[in-house]
Amino acid sequence: MLKSSDSSQMTNSTSDKPATEGRSLRFWHLETWPPRDIMEALLGGQYAALATVAQAIPALEDAAGQAVQRLESGQGRIIYVGAGTSGRLAVLDGTEMTPTFGWPASRLAYLFAGGDTNPERADEGAEDDARAGRERMAGLQPTPQDVVLGVAASGSTPFTCAAINIAGDAGALTVGFANNASAPLLAAADHAICLPTGPEVLAGSTRLAAGTSQKAALNLFSTTLMIGLNRVHAGHMVDMQVSNEKLQARARNMVVDITGCTPEAAQKALAAANDNAKLAVLLVQGLDVTRARERLRRCNGNLAAALEQEKSEKENGGTDGQ
Repeated sequence: MLKSSDSSQMTNSTSDKPATEGRSLRFWHLETWPPRDIMEALLGGQYAALATVAQAIPALEDAAGQAVQRLESGQGRIIYVGAGTSGRLAVLDGTEMTPTFGWPASRLAYLFAGGDTNPERADEGAEDDARAGRERMAGLQPTPQDVVLGVAASGSTPFTCAAINIAGDAGALTVGFANNASAPLLAAADHAICLPTGPEVLAGSTRLAAGTSQKAALNLFSTTLMIGLNRVHAGHMVDMQVSNEKLQARARNMVVDITGCTPEAAQKALAAANDNAKLAVLLVQGLDVTRARERLRRCNGNLAAALEQEKSEKENGGTDGQ
């Protein structure tokens, strides 16, 4: 399998050029290769990109743990910042938090250079506007309860770096994702997620290896964060939004899996719980909706803790004070 880069065969390298902008002699005449060889080279870049994510797991773990502490109070926001491909990947990660984990849309915000997150409208020049980054972040009025994620392949994007600096000055937890070890973004952030993917197979096209590493790292971070915030139980997305027939079936199956009840009982509980799987699980255990909501509130949304309390109450023949 061809590798994505080879430092011994690089050219056009200067001390101030990000590694992601470098070029490898290995792929000098890439356009003349047979399609299969091109694809194998591109795939090799993807494998190498994932290896950088594996190396970043300790930093991702630390950042996610700190983010849980900021967000578990129920007030803070997750704010995504970026431009170009990196910004679009950041927006994608954020927009999936609500349907997948039930994360409130009111606790999500996006600062995308140019202001338009529509992937069909790319304003690549907007990434150079540091003033816009500062002003738009200031307009969000970041607080110490917020978690701000800045993503940039070069790690020097003026818009993103400026926004992260303002967020950090306000006391927000800042996490920087970049593909160059000496990136200013990594130096500015509280947590540096370095993904050194090096030169791309197609020189400068950071939607390839750099983009793959960013997508994977964001997946790891946000999923671990949501698990830490009690939005997963027994490997199930128990806070997901039920918006179609496929998800209705998934919710029913997860209630059956967690409680051992029949599909009919699970469907009845989901109907009473307005398709909230966590509530439905507690309803199957015998609680009414009001008591189930209160128990989840007291357990900070932790379904395992709520179930344990219910089990303890039953064993002791008492009530939960309701």
